[in-house]
Amino acid sequence: MDPNLTKRNELLAQTVIKGLGRRNIKAEYAATREEALQEALAFIGEGSTVTMGGCTSAREIGLTDALAAGNYNFIDRDKMKDKRAAMLAAYDADVFVASANAITNDGVIVNIDGNSNRVSAIAQGPRHVLFIVGMNKVCGDLDGAIKRARNVAAPINAQRFNLNTPCCKTGACANCKSEDTICCNFLITRFNHHPGRMHVILVNDSLGF
Repeated sequence: MDPNLTKRNELLAQTVIKGLGRRNIKAEYAATREEALQEALAFIGEGSTVTMGGCTSAREIGLTDALAAGNYNFIDRDKMKDKRAAMLAAYDADVFVASANAITNDGVIVNIDGNSNRVSAIAQGPRHVLFIVGMNKVCGDLDGAIKRARNVAAPINAQRFNLNTPCCKTGACANCKSEDTICCNFLITRFNHHPGRMHVILVNDSLGF
């Protein structure tokens, strides 16, 4: 990575970490994917019951493989026949792993969901929520974060699942009501009432969508 971009990410990450702290959300910065993986495993702890939604960022840093190979009770919904059971198991998990569609400079986390298992687990249920967030997700304010979620993350995910939505054809949000829409529920996480429940790892990389 260009050293100037790395320096910018380091400085910006400290601003985001301070913003998250004021919202009762602990955070740390990882200079590399490998460092992010070690920080994630340290937070989760061996023997923990862990699950996640379709978290591309977790896969990209190698966390999914590490959980499957290590001493963890990893509930991998992609390998379970009963997807509903896997989703419901998240609410009683020790750790639910997620990312963010966007995060603001001052620590507001934005997510959009179709099935809404991900946003509901972030909001309530699992004992801990671990966010793996690439610095490409950081936006200047809430308006920018929502626009990023709707015009970057949602169209890419719609294309990934080959859905019949306007954004899948144009690459931009049309505020549609298509039966295939994945913009069903928006979650804006602006404060954490339960100390220690939420933890964010900001990664000096472009992760996810």
